[in-house]
Amino acid sequence: MFPLGSVLFPGARVPLRVFEDRYTALVRHLLAEPDPARRLFGSVAIREGFEVGDHGNQSLHRVGCRLQLSEVEEVGDGTFGVVAVARDRIRLDELLTGGEFPVGRVEVLAEDDAPVAPQTTDRVRAVFTAYRATLGRISTDPYSGRLPQDPTMLSWVLAAAAPLPHHDRQRLLEAETTAVRLDLVTEMLRGELRAMNAIPSLPATDVARTGWSVN
Repeated sequence: MFPLGSVLFPGARVPLRVFEDRYTALVRHLLAEPDPARRLFGSVAIREGFEVGDHGNQSLHRVGCRLQLSEVEEVGDGTFGVVAVARDRIRLDELLTGGEFPVGRVEVLAEDDAPVAPQTTDRVRAVFTAYRATLGRISTDPYSGRLPQDPTMLSWVLAAAAPLPHHDRQRLLEAETTAVRLDLVTEMLRGELRAMNAIPSLPATDVARTGWSVN
């Protein structure tokens, strides 16, 4: 397990600088696996505390992601620069910290495959388009390219692209169905739009969010 100060979503590409002994040990353990597809580890967001130090994270969220190590560069000082790709969601049932690196007892959460009403996806696309246009006038466009057609992939892309506060991102990750997640992100983006229209010189997320840095 590799707890982080950020909420990850399936499909995300995650660059990490790994320097703590417990996490360099984790990377070496993963590299010892000959099959790259099996170089898997879990991450959940830190609810309270920090990413570094023996007592850094005081409490963790239970729902996170399973990631696959995809790129590794070992630096001369024994640290690593790595890239991982988030594959699917997990629920952390127990965290064991007595070994060389943290180990979690987890359950992989199945994705909901129930049909999503077309009006649900049409609505969230329209709201995200308005959000991008408004944010683009005062800051940086949070997304480039075409949005996916698949509703589940769309829900993850929008959850990751919108610079929402930590607790909102965790709510999106924990949503039980794709339709619920799409409805949630629609309402969250509408709230951001209302805030930006009230204070047009500053995105609402700049007021609501605190910064984070990986590892």
